[in-house]
Amino acid sequence: MTTRAASDVPAPGARRAAVLGSPIAHSLSPVLHRAAYAELGLTGWSYERHEVDEERLPGFLKELDASWAGLSLTMPLKRAVIPLLDGITGTAASVEAVNTVVIGEDGRRTGDNTDIPGMIAALRERGVEQVESAAVLGAGATASSALAALARVCTGPVTAYVRSEARAAEMRGWGERLGVPVRTARWEDAAEGLRAPLVVATTPAGTTDALAAAVPERPGTLFDVLYDPWPTALAASWWRGGGAVVGGLDLLVHQAVLQVERMTGRAPAPLAAMRAAGEAALASR
Repeated sequence: MTTRAASDVPAPGARRAAVLGSPIAHSLSPVLHRAAYAELGLTGWSYERHEVDEERLPGFLKELDASWAGLSLTMPLKRAVIPLLDGITGTAASVEAVNTVVIGEDGRRTGDNTDIPGMIAALRERGVEQVESAAVLGAGATASSALAALARVCTGPVTAYVRSEARAAEMRGWGERLGVPVRTARWEDAAEGLRAPLVVATTPAGTTDALAAAVPERPGTLFDVLYDPWPTALAASWWRGGGAVVGGLDLLVHQAVLQVERMTGRAPAPLAAMRAAGEAALASR
């Protein structure tokens, strides 16, 4: 979809929201949010997806009118949007990443981050309240959100497995900022990290496939942030080994629940209906 849709004339009383990013065609966010609107009886609400990169983002935001209630943001916009907003929450500031923009009735645009509480909620749903140590595979934007979540879940050190010293320095820096003791190790040694009570895989599709054969005899909990393709080779091997697995759809649904609540002012959002819609959409792909 193009940015022109941002300025289309809405029906009287309609409220609008959307997910922005590039690429965006794969996003499940419309499925989840629309399922929530249907369950909540919000017949005047719509939720679309728009292909928007960093260059197009200022123009898209400029065209938004009073019918807009909020935006979901994916890569590469989570940091690019910050200087274009009226303010951001402490949670978003802690990792310098915004995945949610709430537009108030006064037009004020506030950036938030629902990935972090979404991760915590997804873990708690699977019974993970606290762990003594953890491993993070990868060092991108999702890894910094994982560290922020681990600051509230992990009581001990976190080991980050990364591909370069530059990435290692970034992760140690995020650890200092977030109050998490972060150790760094080479990606080539990532199999050792699978012995941690909690392993968070934040890498792109296919990156951890080679680790599937290294799952320990008694695995703990794996949180793999991918949802398509699913299961990943690592997640499938983890399941076969008897370990608990939290998937990317769990994260996506929990963070979307928070987005719906913030944008609509209606709580609680219908978690079960949103998850069922997401599962059905993935099954049809």
